[in-house]
Amino acid sequence: MSKLAYLGPRGTFCEAALRIVAPDAEGLPCANVGAALDAVRRGEADGGVVPLENSVEGAITQTLDELAWGQPLLITGEVLLPVEFYLLARPGTELRQIKRVITHPAAHTQCRGFVERELPGAVVIAASSTAAAAQEVAAPGSPYDAAISPAIAGEYYGLAQVAARIGDRPDTVTRFIKLSPPGELPAPTGADRTSLVAYLRNDHPGALLEMLSEFAVRGVNLTRIESRPTGDGIGHYFFHFDCEGHIADARVGEAISGLHRLSDDVRFLGSYPRADQETTKVKPGTADGDFSEAADWLSRIRAGRVDQRS
Repeated sequence: MSKLAYLGPRGTFCEAALRIVAPDAEGLPCANVGAALDAVRRGEADGGVVPLENSVEGAITQTLDELAWGQPLLITGEVLLPVEFYLLARPGTELRQIKRVITHPAAHTQCRGFVERELPGAVVIAASSTAAAAQEVAAPGSPYDAAISPAIAGEYYGLAQVAARIGDRPDTVTRFIKLSPPGELPAPTGADRTSLVAYLRNDHPGALLEMLSEFAVRGVNLTRIESRPTGDGIGHYFFHFDCEGHIADARVGEAISGLHRLSDDVRFLGSYPRADQETTKVKPGTADGDFSEAADWLSRIRAGRVDQRS
């Protein structure tokens, strides 16, 4: 049985994602995203599951930075998890009694309308995770009246549901990724995603456009792009890219190779099956056969054999 590290404690959305991506795995709860990935790097876990982006809040910046600067890991899978929040409290607590609420800041943002409408006088305190918030409320002598958490956290920590599905957007989804130590890549499926990080060689007009053109001219569709500061001062950034396709595809491989020529460095993060199983649409002229035929044609020209159209 494999062991997978995840953002804990027990009862997080991350654990729920783990149960989908690897239902038979043993979970290793960790205090934060960095601790989960470090457990994989040290060999304490065979892999890890961490959040990457949310459909309302956007990217999880700690994950982005860990992938960019930490010891390399490989993304081998992903899962899209619908996110539903509950107001959880000790049994017998009524809504009007709740004055101090604890939750993760991202959960607070996604439930802000409910809090302002139903708990206008409440103070909201930040926790490291939504499950940690539920754990705090359940602790003896807790100073908190309620937690905004997933329903599973209430089951783990013996809390009652005061209000259900309190998120402002009922269609909220979080994308989680499964990571492993560098090794063999998942085979292409025709419905794949490739992730990477590119570091600018130098800042100059059109630098980002040059990067994007490497994908555009080869018909590679980008599904996500994020800029993050390098820490070297204002205006210095590196970029996270997700694109459709697998690095084994000629168009994707050539795009990444071109990006490598332009960049100070490129960190390949993985090619893996898409959770939505959406098949990649290949633009005419960019299939593997088209690249192969073009390369053969160029070889004949360089060899002095001029093709004649029939």
